Amino acid sequence: MRFSIFRVQAAEQAALPLLALILSAALVLAGCKGKQAQQSAMPPLEVAVTAAQQRDVTVYGEWVGNLDGFVNAQIQPQVSGYLIRQNYREGQAVHKGEALFEIDARPFQAALEQAQGQLVQARAQLELARINVRRDEPLVAAHALAQSQLDTDRQQAAQFEGVVKSDEAAVRTAELNLGWTQVRSLIAGIAGKANVQVGNLVNTQTALTTVSQVNPIKAFFSISEQEYLALSDSARQHGKSDLLNSKQAVPLELILSDGSSYPLKGSIVFVDRGVDNTTGTITVAGSFANPQNLLRPGQFAKVRAMTGMQKGAILVPQRAVLEQQGKHMVVVVDKNNMATPRLVEVGKQIGTEWIVLSGLNAGERVVTEGNGKIQVPMPVHPVADNAGGR
Repeated sequence: MRFSIFRVQAAEQAALPLLALILSAALVLAGCKGKQAQQSAMPPLEVAVTAAQQRDVTVYGEWVGNLDGFVNAQIQPQVSGYLIRQNYREGQAVHKGEALFEIDARPFQAALEQAQGQLVQARAQLELARINVRRDEPLVAAHALAQSQLDTDRQQAAQFEGVVKSDEAAVRTAELNLGWTQVRSLIAGIAGKANVQVGNLVNTQTALTTVSQVNPIKAFFSISEQEYLALSDSARQHGKSDLLNSKQAVPLELILSDGSSYPLKGSIVFVDRGVDNTTGTITVAGSFANPQNLLRPGQFAKVRAMTGMQKGAILVPQRAVLEQQGKHMVVVVDKNNMATPRLVEVGKQIGTEWIVLSGLNAGERVVTEGNGKIQVPMPVHPVADNAGGR
């Protein structure tokens, strides 16, 4: 009897873990059902939506440009010598012909005086030779002097005429060299930083400074072959033969590095002779008036120009477009308020909107806020996006 009681107690103790396991499973099932009930009871995600618009839009091209002087003159001396004076302030406007530097002129003044003295001697010898010819001509006519003597006199006169011309050229060269000790600006513009200091020995290979004409100023930028063809077509539509004659047909806009728009429009003044085979682009230069010298060589700015008109373009706000691994996507909400991600092909950005080339129809609603939370088709609560395409 005692043995049977022990067996019952052992059986009860063995059943306890199994009972605990069953109770735990029941609690887990009850928790899952509660969570599912809680999820099904959650309201749909509220998202902002707007309808895709269809309208005609002007398409613009935008390129990074590099500003450069319309003319850049490198100032170099034409004679060698010691620099004794700098006459301009770096970074200031200078006039054409203004003396920017002075080279020690004393050696050149001495060379000029020496050349002048040699010219005086040559002219005196020429005059003496001419006197001899005039004196001997009647004597030879009267047979009082040999013809050979007159021939010698004439030969000497001709020789001294050559010496005089040579010495006159030497004087002019010496005068030029003396004048070149005043190193003058070749153009009117902005003078840059001096590359040498007073006291330096300079020669004809020394770059003293650079003067740039900045009004107008050039903006160089590179465009693709397709953009070049689009610009050329726009010029022809306005009756122009090519881009170089399209000042009114293809006006250029300049966007400065701070994002502001330069108030004056530009025009195309240069198109390179060919396309760069390595980049597939062609270099173009635009000219912009710069009366206040605000624009300076070396600045970077964006050049903008109208490349065409796209009829019936589908547009959505940029906020509605998501980019994932190089692909673009929008979230479309149907009439049953079911939000579904959809791949689209996009084109140019127009202001705060994006042109959709394919994958979306006009009037379809797209999510502009909350689209990042939608990865699979799911019900949503759409509200109108009053911000539009901002």
